[in-house]
Amino acid sequence: MERYILIDHTADMMVKAFGNTLEECFANAGYALFDQTVDLSGIGTSEEADIRVTGMDDEDRLYSFLSELLFIEDADNLILKEFQVSFDGEDVVCHARGETLDRSRHRIRSEVKAVTYHMMEIDRETPSVTVLFDV
Repeated sequence: MERYILIDHTADMMVKAFGNTLEECFANAGYALFDQTVDLSGIGTSEEADIRVTGMDDEDRLYSFLSELLFIEDADNLILKEFQVSFDGEDVVCHARGETLDRSRHRIRSEVKAVTYHMMEIDRETPSVTVLFDV
């Protein structure tokens, strides 16, 4: 099964992430965020990050989770590619692996500036999540 697809959108970048569980959808949305930023095939897994965010509902949790990933990329220059996501009550808990961005070695694709609530969809039945990134 594919992790995510790009959905045609005029100015920004929209992705729909899939999985067998909602947790896996969150993980694949995180993967999509970084995969659209950098070609992940050249990224190793020597560094780790542990993330815990909370939210009032599924949309708020997804927004907080992806925004935290974007913050880690910006603040620590860390590109993540492996995600183990679980839910703990209202919290999203994630253990992720990746490596520090090396612009001389890694191929940059685009710059995601922000995660948005605009057109966000979470389907617990299918399961899938759709999110729009401001680029």
